Amino acid sequence: MNHSLSVQVKVPASTANLGPGFDTMGMAFQLYTTISMQLAETTQISLSGQELQGLPHDKSNLLYRVAADLFTRAGLPQPELTIEVSSDIPLTRGLGSSAAAIVGALVAANQLAGEPFTTDQLFALATHWEGHPDNVGASLFGGIVVAAMPEHPDEPVPYLRLPAPPLQVLVTIPDFQLATAKARSVLPKNYPKSDVIYNIGRSSLLVAALAQGRFDLLKKAMRDRIHQPYRAGLVPGLDEILEAAPDHGALGVALSGAGPTILCFYQTEQEKQQLSSFIADVMAKREITYRSMSLLPDSSGVQIDTSLLSAID
Repeated sequence: MNHSLSVQVKVPASTANLGPGFDTMGMAFQLYTTISMQLAETTQISLSGQELQGLPHDKSNLLYRVAADLFTRAGLPQPELTIEVSSDIPLTRGLGSSAAAIVGALVAANQLAGEPFTTDQLFALATHWEGHPDNVGASLFGGIVVAAMPEHPDEPVPYLRLPAPPLQVLVTIPDFQLATAKARSVLPKNYPKSDVIYNIGRSSLLVAALAQGRFDLLKKAMRDRIHQPYRAGLVPGLDEILEAAPDHGALGVALSGAGPTILCFYQTEQEKQQLSSFIADVMAKREITYRSMSLLPDSSGVQIDTSLLSAID
């Protein structure tokens, strides 16, 4: 390996579930984490930006652990690395910050290791680290990714990528964090058969609607009974937004991942204005402070800056 080798990757944020597609559907956004990685004599990790405050600067950092694991799997010695990270993705808000970190670390480390793994193998490794394929698939491939967990851990992840839809997303980010573990702990162990059938129908309809550009169906297709009703108690205002946002300009609405971020899809500036004032009212009633941003879907997935790459010995 060439110790002067350096690589930079840019990884999009993502949302998962899109309502009924629990742990199976993800979509990438034009909001990014940038990771530079270089082989070094001693490991140094530099984090910049308020979104990364409080994360470790040593080898316990997720980025280093993921990169070192890739080297081990490739039969290479544990590396010493210089890692520099900046991110605009809010932490533990349901916008795929950990998935972006995992994908970025894997793709960068794979370049430094001489590309021992294919993209599909990196997807399988990312899914192993994240525990489900939706966010990591979207960050890796861009657009919308529909994926299922493989029957056996050593099998490839079966997935399909759909192009990013021509929609905008009003993202409402409450000013509190919600750990995924906590959001998962409120889900029941068993579901009524009727709720399972309801979600199968909605998630199937959602994939078909996105594939055919039938955005008029999103309002009904994005409804869910598997996770959103149970998480509503952890996210004040979610119930009302899920129910009424389609009457205030939203084509479809969903909790983003495990939350607490809420997504509303729209197409026109008028719809955005309607949605913004509706959400402001809902949050004001509950005295919840939040920030909002309009995001576009990302079509590219992870991008490698090849200008930093030099030849591997």
